[in-house]
Amino acid sequence: MKPFSPGEAREIVESAQQPVVFLGMASDWPALQWSVEQLSQTLGERTVRFRIGKRQEEKTPVFETQCSYIEATLGEFLSWARCQSSSSIGPFFDYPLSEYWAYADYKYIAMLFEDKASMFEDVVWSDFGYPGRNGQQSTLWVGTAGANTPCHLDSYGCNLVLQVQGRKRWHLFPPEDTDCLYPTRIPYEESSVFSQVNVVQPDHTVFPAFSGARAHVVTLEPGQVLFVPRHWWHYVESLDPITVSINSWIEMEADDESRVGEALTRTVVCALKTTPSSDNADNWLNPTEDKVTSHDENLQYLNLAVQACVEKQRHVPCKPTEPCRTRLGKRDSKGKPKCGAGPTEDSQHPPRTIPLGPHLIPVLQDPGQPKQPSKPHPNACSSTHSACGPSPNCQQEGTDTPKRGVGAGEAERITSPRHGPISTNDLLECLVHPEVIALVTKLMMDRYGVHGST
Repeated sequence: MKPFSPGEAREIVESAQQPVVFLGMASDWPALQWSVEQLSQTLGERTVRFRIGKRQEEKTPVFETQCSYIEATLGEFLSWARCQSSSSIGPFFDYPLSEYWAYADYKYIAMLFEDKASMFEDVVWSDFGYPGRNGQQSTLWVGTAGANTPCHLDSYGCNLVLQVQGRKRWHLFPPEDTDCLYPTRIPYEESSVFSQVNVVQPDHTVFPAFSGARAHVVTLEPGQVLFVPRHWWHYVESLDPITVSINSWIEMEADDESRVGEALTRTVVCALKTTPSSDNADNWLNPTEDKVTSHDENLQYLNLAVQACVEKQRHVPCKPTEPCRTRLGKRDSKGKPKCGAGPTEDSQHPPRTIPLGPHLIPVLQDPGQPKQPSKPHPNACSSTHSACGPSPNCQQEGTDTPKRGVGAGEAERITSPRHGPISTNDLLECLVHPEVIALVTKLMMDRYGVHGST
């Protein structure tokens, strides 16, 4: 017997406001046998792309734009991860295990096993109340100890994660702490808002407001399923020599409006980052993005996103306070839902009581962390700059501020803790800050008479 019926599990997913861990819900799933050894036998000589990162003690995140990439079989990966001699002549030859980690992340199960569709049934998300959802709507992750995903929030959906082999440590932060995480869209990737902070080794001098962020930490063990609510920040690191996990993003009603916000973000980022400038030579496009899209393409994407919301409201007369149900929708480059309908909370009714107990464990806040969001640090942005958050790139009190009509020759007077003159990336931090994008999205939706869902 499962500790929760599919209906009960779905009710928890649709109402939980903080991360929780399910125990005993996947104990009979065949996917729990997906060790790297078993997956290697299944995939044979088929190669997968590994992201290679250098083990370091620096106080900056390792973004995907800073990593190396190689194609290798899981057998070659196993030999390298076990320090076997055969790896000295393979694709991992230039990456000693003592100095580097490897991560095959965001791998579509539907593409990996397209000729072995029976494996889709090994992943049974229908146990959580989502009939028909299995491995085909899931993503596979395989890594070594130290492999990590930079701290970020997903613009779309909520997340269910099954740990299969080894352990992973999750550091999660609530949406209310966004300003403490110093959000950035560089490197740019649709659906991911990255944090500039290395959350496990933060530089409080550069990011003083991070001291007010409320970390919720959990070590996920094999067989456990983690639920990550919408817009919760998360940093994930593999702890054991080899780890395997499977996840699925659950579409939500608010994703339609988020898709408009993501289209706005893409339009602004591409417009500024493709403009010739002495400071625009950085590697700003995440490797998961296929190409730099043109302004015409981005406007078309934006129009389609808005039109989808208009058409949905026209044909689905659902008031913002009415709960809607999940349906499958389009997905982005990493398999995250682009838009759809899904769990929302009816604001006219109180939240359901979550049945915490031996089979449903809350992810608790780290001891010693602040219980409430911290007050703005004196080195953070003033209230007049609240829209761009307490970014280290924003103008601070006590520094020179430009007068109206300041000339180009006076630009060097505008400084920040990390930089001299304002750069394109500094400007983007404010223009595409989540709060600014949310405001512009609302204005655009109002323009077309669309009632927002958030």
